[in-house]
Amino acid sequence: MLKKYSMSIEYVDICCGLAWGDEGKGKVVSQLSKEGEYDFVCRWAGGNNAGHTIYVDGKKYSTHLIPSGVFYGIKSIIGPGCVLNLRSFNEELNYLKENGFDISLVKVSPRAHIVTEEHIEEDKAKYEKTIGTTAKGIGPCYKDKYARTGKQAIDYLFDLEKHIWDEKLHGKVLCEGAQGFWLDIDYGNYPYVTSSTTLPYSACSLGFAPQKIRKIYGAVKIYDTRVGYDPDFPERLYDNEELKTIAKCGEEYGTTTGRMRKVNYLNVNKLIKSIKISGVTDLIVSKVDILEKLSIYKYYYNGKLLCFNNLEDMINGIEEVLNKECSEYLKEIIYSNNPEKI
Repeated sequence: MLKKYSMSIEYVDICCGLAWGDEGKGKVVSQLSKEGEYDFVCRWAGGNNAGHTIYVDGKKYSTHLIPSGVFYGIKSIIGPGCVLNLRSFNEELNYLKENGFDISLVKVSPRAHIVTEEHIEEDKAKYEKTIGTTAKGIGPCYKDKYARTGKQAIDYLFDLEKHIWDEKLHGKVLCEGAQGFWLDIDYGNYPYVTSSTTLPYSACSLGFAPQKIRKIYGAVKIYDTRVGYDPDFPERLYDNEELKTIAKCGEEYGTTTGRMRKVNYLNVNKLIKSIKISGVTDLIVSKVDILEKLSIYKYYYNGKLLCFNNLEDMINGIEEVLNKECSEYLKEIIYSNNPEKI
């Protein structure tokens, strides 16, 4: 029996990162896609400079641009705020097809902008070493977009004809973010940021009103990590033996770059700000098992490094602050120690 759709949007759920990326958004979106009844899973910003690692039936998969809905038979949309490298996109499609997934579900907004080889060369020459970009051409592509000299997916119809999206959403929609709050072009440590808006309100660029948003899932790890150059994450963090132990135990390597992430103790003040501005309703805190394995229970709050004897005391401390500061929107906190799901 065919599923009947109302052609209107019932509701939208959004999953965003609350730190510097690599917070486990892919795991959250994977679990929601599997358990929910979404009609669309959508990306609203970024390009193949991002990456999601998810598990399906115990097998690990990684994507860099294509939304995770494709793993669960859900139409997967690359939105108008995204930028797309045709070569990388086709490589991902082939990867998914070879692994038995239906790539006809993958759709691209005709308004998405195209990353060219010239963009990549400019990125390598100007930005890779100075601000630590992934050298995927993302920044130069966005620069051309806002200079109104870029090329859109519709200009490459011959290459993308089977995947062009009609830009109509309906039913239940899940939006997955790329990077994280503190890489946002406006809120991050500029210029050591990404080239797009990572905050959840930007998901409305997919074509829905803010009133349609039901839940905002915010993903964060119980310790902070960062890839790329940023004075807020100095090189000396690599020399801290305790932090180095956390990095090794947590296998902290970037999905896209393979670079080892710098690790620091959770900054609760920054977490509070990212929750409040993002309007997070459901907070997912992952990798709690890593600290428990190592018996390291510390976080920064109001400029002080607080130390605890056990995980329970640490969590109670975090929750006390979050309940005081973020109760306007935040309704639930979930702690995850499972690498495959929430």
